[in-house]
Amino acid sequence: MRALITSVLALFIFSCAEKQNLTHTETTEIVLESFYAKDNSTLNKYTTSDGYSGLIMIQDMIPDQDKDANVKILDETIDGDLAWVKYTTAYDSKPGVFKLVKDNGQWMVTSKGPRERGPF
Repeated sequence: MRALITSVLALFIFSCAEKQNLTHTETTEIVLESFYAKDNSTLNKYTTSDGYSGLIMIQDMIPDQDKDANVKILDETIDGDLAWVKYTTAYDSKPGVFKLVKDNGQWMVTSKGPRERGPF
C-alpha cells in the first residue's frame, strides 16, 4: 500500500511539473502569445536580456490586442545551439523571424545583430 501511495504521489508531482525542455518552435509560440497578451513575466522567462528589451520597446508602440495571436510556424532551422524560426500571426501582414539560442538547455529568443541575416 505504501508503494502505491508513493507511486501516485510521484506521478502527481511529475505531471504537475512545468515542462522545462521546450523546442525552439514551442518557445517561439509562447513568446509571441505572451508578447501580444502583454504577459511580460512570461516574455522575460523565454527571452535573453537583449531579446526582452527589444520586444518590450516594440510592445510599447502597439495598442492592446484583444484577439488570439494565432501563431503559425512557416519554417525553421537549427544549427547546434542556434535556431531560426519564421512565423506569422494574426496581427502581422508579413512573416517575422526569431533568432533563438540555447541557454542551459532551454531555447531563448534573442535579438539579431544590425546586419545579421537569417537563413530565410
